[in-house]
Amino acid sequence: MMKSHAIGRFAGLFLAASIAVAPLAMAAPALAQNAPATNTTAVNAPAAEATNAPAAAPAPAADAKATIKAPEKKVEKGDVAWMLISSALVLVMTVPGLALFYGGLVRQKNMLAMLMKVTVVTIIGMLAWAFWGYSLAFTDGGSHDHFFGGFSRLFMAGLDGQKGMDMTSAISATFSTGVYIPEIVYFCFQMTFAAITAALVVGSLAERVKFSAICVFSVLWPLIVYYPIAHMVWWWPGPDAVATHAPGSDGGGFLFLRGAIDFAGGSVVHINAGVAALVGCLMLGKRKGYGTEAMPPHSLVMSLIGTGLLWFGWFGFNAGSNLEATSYAGLAMANTFLATAAAGFSWMMTEWLVRGKPTMLGLASGAVAGLVAVTPASGFAGPMGAIVLGLVVSPICVFFCSYVKNLFKYDDSLDVFGVHGIGGMIGAIGTGIVVNPALGGAGIVDYANCSKDGVVLSTCPTAAYSLGGQLISQLTDVGMTVLWSGIGSLIVFAAIKYTIGLRVSPEAEEEGLDISLHGERAYHS
Repeated sequence: MMKSHAIGRFAGLFLAASIAVAPLAMAAPALAQNAPATNTTAVNAPAAEATNAPAAAPAPAADAKATIKAPEKKVEKGDVAWMLISSALVLVMTVPGLALFYGGLVRQKNMLAMLMKVTVVTIIGMLAWAFWGYSLAFTDGGSHDHFFGGFSRLFMAGLDGQKGMDMTSAISATFSTGVYIPEIVYFCFQMTFAAITAALVVGSLAERVKFSAICVFSVLWPLIVYYPIAHMVWWWPGPDAVATHAPGSDGGGFLFLRGAIDFAGGSVVHINAGVAALVGCLMLGKRKGYGTEAMPPHSLVMSLIGTGLLWFGWFGFNAGSNLEATSYAGLAMANTFLATAAAGFSWMMTEWLVRGKPTMLGLASGAVAGLVAVTPASGFAGPMGAIVLGLVVSPICVFFCSYVKNLFKYDDSLDVFGVHGIGGMIGAIGTGIVVNPALGGAGIVDYANCSKDGVVLSTCPTAAYSLGGQLISQLTDVGMTVLWSGIGSLIVFAAIKYTIGLRVSPEAEEEGLDISLHGERAYHS
């Protein structure tokens, strides 16, 4: 087991680097003109269509603001249908996709326990989202709006049909002026994101964590870490409020206001989960026999099936984050195909060149790394930019999953930090580059100047692109997410460790968690 002072030194260096990055990035001017919305206007992430991204130019003079007429609010059935499908696709990513991918990577005696943990995190995450999570992530937080939402949607108030549900009673903004979706649909879509993010962390704790600890983690970690990060990155007033310069249109989430762009969750999901996974495995300690005993995956067949289901569901994750059934959902889908293929290829070739043989485990890991890297860029990059992200991310992840992990001797069981944390950072920073229209990217939309003759335009202009400014905004996003998740995760895991305990007994670990925790086996042959 790694000595405690070595753990502390590594964790300290990691957090120190995060602290160093965050202030530098926060010093940059915001590239986006965003503001707090009504509590029925909550959006997921800045998209890339000409009507679909954060504004980048200063608002017109005060006398012009008062004359701009807001567009009529429309809810299209095609958009609603697409978002319902996308929500179901993201669930497929988690159960059974992530469960099978993780389950196949552990030893046979822990397969059922892994399936249980991923599933229970999903179930608890959905219930918590209905009770308080959605409200804390996607409503106006008032005086603390930069960091947290408010309480107007606690227990789904206003969404439960008590006042009569129809397609216009409670609506959420998309990224097009005048276009909305029912808020209950947006609630469901974002619920699947909250569930899978916490479930990703479980992979780093595999084969030695208590089931009870995972249940408590499923409640505490989203409350302290996920909901605030989602609010900081994705909360804004919507395009109509910004385009009309409505009162309060200079507010929004802390990171969104600083121009950070994250289409589908590079920081909110992957960096967030990856950092928590690193903190958790350090707090938990190494598996019995780690480093001295072989611990190969028991079923790469199961893991490949899981990889395929992850890839399939990821189209809902990325293309669904456009919130509309438009050509930019198609762009996100194309990028999800291409970046994943490129990353799978580059991981395979890296292994082939370095170790002499391409492996199925490497190919599957590369595909997931590509999915992770393209997530924040999926609606911003051009297809060639997405391919470049995929080709770049895998060799870097291989380096972290092998050399760095072996150097510091931490037991991140299923390489959650090496793939999701590092891949998410590469994707988040890379998004700031591949969004550049000169490189085939979609650019960033200027909502603040999206009006003419006092009427909001249906197609907004594209803002001027600044490489240095956008990279600083992306570094702000990465640094703040690492810092918040690192500290928040440390608090959560410490609270669990020193109350109910994190780790199973040595005897239970030796026997296998399937029998010792659940009294069942995954297989009986």
